[in-house]
Amino acid sequence: MDHRPQAWGRPRDDVYGAYDHSYMQDNGPKQNTQQPIVTGTSVVGIKFKDGVVMAADNLASYGSLARFTDVKRLRPFAGTSILGFSGDISDMQYLDRHLIDLSLSEAYESPDKPRLSAANLHRYLAKLLYSRRSKFDPLWNHLLVGGLDDAGEPFLAAADLLGSTYSAPSLATGFGAMLAQPIMRRYVPDEESAKNLSREEAVNIVKEAMKVLFYRDARSLDSYSLAVVTKDGVELKENEKLEDQSWAFADRIKGYGTQTV
Repeated sequence: MDHRPQAWGRPRDDVYGAYDHSYMQDNGPKQNTQQPIVTGTSVVGIKFKDGVVMAADNLASYGSLARFTDVKRLRPFAGTSILGFSGDISDMQYLDRHLIDLSLSEAYESPDKPRLSAANLHRYLAKLLYSRRSKFDPLWNHLLVGGLDDAGEPFLAAADLLGSTYSAPSLATGFGAMLAQPIMRRYVPDEESAKNLSREEAVNIVKEAMKVLFYRDARSLDSYSLAVVTKDGVELKENEKLEDQSWAFADRIKGYGTQTV
């Protein structure tokens, strides 16, 4: 082996001949991800009068296997915004590294006050997702972005793998769009209702939604992350547990398990 510093670990050309790079050449077609493999399920978010509450469980499933039980799918950005990821975990990690670089750039260029509000960040991510979709190599994620907009008002919006965007007083991805949204819309059917909602009420609504998702969504977990974004910053708790989630009541259901009649 060639142990000179400029060629660590390579065979010496003067002894073994020139290194053959031909096996590294790939003349095949360009390959992109065809479907997500390890995935996270629902993210739920709701506005209240001073900010946004968002939650997502800590499970990453390999198909139908509950494989990874400590995957945090909420990410704070620059102390001003929170992102919730559902969909492919590897694409989430790619976006996470991308956002770390962006936040470092923000801190370097504007150390006193971040330039990107939650609305700016959502617009940036939507453009990124649309760009990847236009290359036929989409990021298999559905994102929620929460925080404050440029005017200091609560902001909550979504962006999917096609780059499509929409906003509402309450949002959910995955099964949460069918199971959690009816619960949240009962309390905040419009923007005016969100302006009258307190922080404690919003947190309780989100906890209720996470409890329903745990019971009804087979790809969910009773351990979850909960974030609250206000003008004071991001408060993130990553190891919350659902209360009273015992399945003991199932023993009283006729036909459940081995029973003697």
